[in-house]
Amino acid sequence: MENHLKIVNGHLKFQKVSLIEPSTNFYLLISAEIDYSILPFFLLTSSKKKAIIELAKKWCKELGNNKDVISAVVFKAIIIPPGKGKFIEERTEIVHKAMFDFAILIEAKTLEAIESIKNSNDYSAIVKQIIDASTFTHIISATNIKCISPVNHNNKGVFLFNYFFADSTEQNLEVWEYTAGWFQQETGLDNSTVLLPLYKQQSKFTIINHCRWDKLSDILPALLFKKSFHTYVLENFYANKVAAMPILYKIA
Repeated sequence: MENHLKIVNGHLKFQKVSLIEPSTNFYLLISAEIDYSILPFFLLTSSKKKAIIELAKKWCKELGNNKDVISAVVFKAIIIPPGKGKFIEERTEIVHKAMFDFAILIEAKTLEAIESIKNSNDYSAIVKQIIDASTFTHIISATNIKCISPVNHNNKGVFLFNYFFADSTEQNLEVWEYTAGWFQQETGLDNSTVLLPLYKQQSKFTIINHCRWDKLSDILPALLFKKSFHTYVLENFYANKVAAMPILYKIA
């Protein structure tokens, strides 16, 4: 891959991220904005979101019986952490600011399995209800383009979906890899699955990073109090025309 990366504050040295070969599995990510919040905390859980969560959990449990489905997980947002950066404010006319308080992530062995799910009556029914309950819905099929290690959905924890928008997908991937070592060093991050939308024209975002920590205190203090998060991570995002829109979740 041709190097498109622009580095700022290069005197700051953090370890290079340790990556493994990406998974060959395929993904379906359904993200929705159901309960609007003017605060960074998602304190409200409306009756309509509770109903959608229960419906989605039942559906995902049924999907677990499919031999081609690796996992199907329902997420409920808890907080929008620091990390948005400056670039998004310059592109407000074309960038959708992610405020997704609900998400479903399905991982399957084949693209055919994902397409089979999307063509099912159950999928059509639940997606209609999600859309009807939401002010904005975003649905993508994706592959795994970068990987630190697989995300463990079997244990509770704090899960990130970081919705990225960039002028260049190549720069987005390169600056993610360049800055990911900061998260390994400063937050103990040992997993990450970067999702690349299969159909670029259907996605509002260039890539979506998904990862997990054991607890909120593993990640939030570093974002709030470590100066290098701004000078190393966010400034390099901005120099490479990348907007990150992180949201932290728990399994519903």
